[in-house]
Formats: sequence, C-alpha cells, structure tokens
Amino acid sequence: MFDPDDLEAIREGKREWEEETLSPTLDRFGERKEAFDTDTGGQEVKRLYTPEDVSDIDYEEDVGFPGEEPYTRGVYPTMHRGRLWTMRQYAGMGTAAETNERFQYLIDQGSSGLSMAFDLPTQMGYDSDAAMAAGEVGKSGVAIDSLADFERVFDDIPLDEVSTSMTINAPAAVLLAMYVAVGDRQGVDRTELRGTIQNDIMKEYIARNLYIYPPEESMRLITDIFAFCAEETPKFNTISISGYHIREAGSTAAQEIAFTLGDGIEYVQAAVDAGLDVDEFAPQLSFFFNAHNNILEEVAKFRAARRMWAKIMEDRFGAENPKSKQLKFHTQTAGSTLTAQQIENNVVRVGYQALAAVLGGTQSLHTNGKDEALSLPTEDSVRTALRTQQILAHESGAADTIDPLAGSYYVESLTDGIEEEAFEILDEVDRRGGMLDAVKSQWVQRQIQDTAFERQREIEEGERVIVGVNEFEVEEEAHVDLEEVSEEEEQAQIDRVEELRDERDAEAVDEALASLRDACRGDANVMPHIISAVKAYATVGEISNVMREEFGEYKPGQ
Repeated sequence: MFDPDDLEAIREGKREWEEETLSPTLDRFGERKEAFDTDTGGQEVKRLYTPEDVSDIDYEEDVGFPGEEPYTRGVYPTMHRGRLWTMRQYAGMGTAAETNERFQYLIDQGSSGLSMAFDLPTQMGYDSDAAMAAGEVGKSGVAIDSLADFERVFDDIPLDEVSTSMTINAPAAVLLAMYVAVGDRQGVDRTELRGTIQNDIMKEYIARNLYIYPPEESMRLITDIFAFCAEETPKFNTISISGYHIREAGSTAAQEIAFTLGDGIEYVQAAVDAGLDVDEFAPQLSFFFNAHNNILEEVAKFRAARRMWAKIMEDRFGAENPKSKQLKFHTQTAGSTLTAQQIENNVVRVGYQALAAVLGGTQSLHTNGKDEALSLPTEDSVRTALRTQQILAHESGAADTIDPLAGSYYVESLTDGIEEEAFEILDEVDRRGGMLDAVKSQWVQRQIQDTAFERQREIEEGERVIVGVNEFEVEEEAHVDLEEVSEEEEQAQIDRVEELRDERDAEAVDEALASLRDACRGDANVMPHIISAVKAYATVGEISNVMREEFGEYKPGQ
C-alpha cells in the first residue's frame, strides 16, 4: 500500500519525533495512564498510528468499495447517501391497546419502522393466566396471548406500509404466524410483508436464558421458518442473529462478533443440512449488534464483521449470490451502559453510541430512552431518543459520505485487529466442535462471564470511570415520572384471554392443534399448521405447549 522507502522515512521521522518532541513532554508531564486499551480491553491502543500500522493492507482486497466485496465499507453502493437507516424505536406497552397507541405516536413523530417488545410470559410461551406468568404480565413489553391481541396492536396500521421488527425467540414461529395472519386479514399479499423476527435461540442459551425447547428441536423450527419465508414472505428477514445480548452480558467487541457469526454459521449449516440452498435463504439473514461507548472501536467492529461474514459465506458455504455474503444489521444502543444515576447523562451516551452505529454503516437503529435503567421509557424520553437519530441524520453530516473513517490509520489497524482476534475465537469454537457444542459445554458462557467479572472489578475499584456512578456523583431526588403496569391491567389481560377461550370455536382449535402435533411428530414444515392454529385463536401458550410435549424442554447440563 505504501512504498518501502516512504515507510522507512516515516519510521525514521517517528523515531526523531519520539526523541526530540515526545520524550521531553513525557518526562515533564507523563500521560494519564501507563497503558491504554480499547473499551473492552481487547486491543492495546498505541500512542500514535502511522502508515506503518496499515502497511500490510491491500486496498482492493481488504477495504474495497461500498456495495462490493469484501463489504468493509458497506453493503450498498450509496449507503446513507441514498437512503437513511430505518429509525426503529423499541416499544411494547403492557397491553395491546397501549402498544398500538405508542406505535401510532412513533409513526406520527417520524419513525420509519416499528420494533416490538414482548413481556416475559410471551417470550417463554406462556399465556397471561398461567401460574408462571404471575406478576410479569405486560412488565417488560406487550402481553400477547392470541391473534386477537395482535389484531389490536396493528389496528389501523397497514402492514404493507410498515416494517416491523419483533424481539421474539423461542416462540418466534408463533408470533411470525400471527403477523402473517394479520396481513392476510388486512388483504396484504404475503410477498409484501416486511420486517424481522429475532428468532435467535443460540444467544438465548448463551446470554438470556429465555429458551423453551432443546437445541436440535429449536434448530428444526428455525429451518422451517427459513424455508417458509423463502417461499411465502421473501421480504421478511427470517432471523436477526444477535450479538446485542452477548455484549450486554459482558463480552468484548471481538467476542460479540465472533460468537454472533459463530451462531450464524450454526444456523446456515443447519439449513444446508436440512436440504436448503444457501443462496435461497441466506439473503434473508440479518444481524443485530450492540453500539457501545467507544466510538472508534465500535466502528471498527462493524467494519470487521461485514468483511468476516463475506469470507465465511464464500469459504465455508460456497455462496455465490452476492446478497448471501452481505452482512446487513440492526443496531441498538447499549442498555447496559445506562445508569440510574443522573439519567440525563444517558442522552449523551445514546447520542455517541448512535453516531458509532451510523459511522459503522448500520441498516437500522434503535436509540434507548434515557430512563430505561429504571422502567419502560416514557413518551417524552422515547421522543428524545428518536430526535437523537433525526438530528444525527439531518444535522450532523455523519450520513453525507460513505464510511468516513476509512483510511484512518487507527481505525483500519483496529478493524484488522478485531477481525484477527474474532477469527482466533472462531478457530477455538471449531476445535470445540462448533457453537452448539461450545454452548452446551458452557465454554462460551464462561468466556463472557470472565470478561464481565473483570469489567465489574475495574468499576468497583475505580479503574474504569462511569460518570455519575463512581466519579462526578451528585445527590439526587427520586424520579417519579416512570411507566408502570398496574395489577388491574394485568387482571384485565387475564380476563381477556379467559373470555377468548369461552367465545372461540373450541372444535376448530382442537383440530388445528392436533394437526400441529402431527407435523411436529413428522418432518412436515410446522409453519402452515401454526398459522392455522393462530387463525383459530389458539393461544401462544396452547401452541407452545403442544411443542413442549412433542419436543421437550431444554435443561442446561442435561
């Protein structure tokens, strides 16, 4: 990339600078710390970067042009100059009616995509009146028991005009079936449905523990969804392979992309083993990453992830369709960095994290509300979070040129370093039999836990400054403007699901569930049977229980 004579001159110039200019200053004043690392400690940050640090980079092979392999600079030729990222705001209020109201508000405020949060019972495949649901109905998102709830959520929201992302995993097939059913009721052609289901069960085993079925049976559901959507809903992303929660659990940036791409490898291999053509389903895969505080490390992480996925899809799976090699991703700002102390500071954190996502070339973005360390976000904080994206898009200039940090000696060196470290982690995963075996043995979980423990130690011992928490503290009054779900609202949701069971066609429900049971016992694709059950108003819990009985439930270590 650089002429050897030029590099030697730069080396000599750096030596002279160190001796004549830097050394006297260091002797007199020193530096703030003995050593500097990236935010997660994965890479040493040198004092100065020069062309020598990127001398091994081949521009065409390693950096390239937007919309062309290796996609380091972006998956589309014009990136944000042609179309801004989709501005999604995560929302799911206790009841379906409240969620519809929040969605309508976000659309009115200029949000270009919906992002749906579900309460814990829904995420675990339980109805609101189940014993396991007590006290959790509507608390972390909207309670969905049946198609009737879904119809309320999307009342007066035409599904051919919006893109909807659903953060749902173990029961993803059921919630996707409801979305398809609502589209059918609205008269929307299935080929026009747009959105994403998270559907990433591997990261549940790794980081969140919201799983239901054993890994092999979960993989069967995922590959059934791949096949169904490739045929019926080609504009719908069948999975959002998530590093977000891996990072929230405490991983480094390199671990985040290594384990996420490792999960992606596992899903692609499972689909190929099931007889699917990689170039038929791979273009519908999408990813979901975290945007943390260290702006330059995060930009380098996103660039490295794109380049790695292109190599993986070509080298491991022989993908030929360029779209199969394009890593398209959604980003959410880091919830784990939000503090309950001085919550106004969270607006600043979110702004910097959003900037990192945009500079890194994200396809869609969710910005957290400042009060999410305390509760569901209020309407005011959601509006501020959305305005953060709009200011970034229309006032900052960050979206006016493609990959603006390309060519930075530091960013290019950091991109290479994160990629190298992530591939080393993937090599170790391969030695352990792949991600599924590495997760079953708890190896992946231990790597993340060790990193999280060290980070917490640094905070508690004051080695890592968290503004407003262990430095720059002030006395504050308690916050009172918080969103809460009352016991009366929980009881009303329970009453609705009980009324539904009394009013629906019980015989039609039984027939639909029996058909689903037969499909689970055989090798038929379960999606059409789940859609039939949903349209008969079988509940999330009833459908999930059929699969619990046929597939079993996962118990770690067994």
